[in-house]
Amino acid sequence: MTRFAIDAPTALRLLEDGADLPAEHALVAPALLKSQVLERLFQEVRAGRRDERGAQELLRGLAMMRIRLLSDRVSRATAWRIASDQRLPVTWPAEYLAVTRLQADVLVTDDPELLGAAEAGGVPTTGSATLLA
Repeated sequence: MTRFAIDAPTALRLLEDGADLPAEHALVAPALLKSQVLERLFQEVRAGRRDERGAQELLRGLAMMRIRLLSDRVSRATAWRIASDQRLPVTWPAEYLAVTRLQADVLVTDDPELLGAAEAGGVPTTGSATLLA
């Protein structure tokens, strides 16, 4: 079994593409993933890049997605250390790195900021195309 930590843009791509991962794969993410997906969809609707009905459908799909969301004490403490060690200006990248270190084999992201933090922290990464292939 391969455990993939995914970020919000990757979750959205999976939802939009209707991707169905094989049962031998598992998805994990920090609990903030849901808030980040909500924020991204809300901003896209406000900017006229997406209709509200479609955004709401994606949110319903997110609620049904087989993904383990983490926000436990160990994950938060690990994220704090990572953010501090890397002198990150915000903690959200460290939350993804912490979840990957603690619960996943690889972080799936195309986000340059997150990729940079992962490289600096020695966290293995792959692009979202890996899950969509």
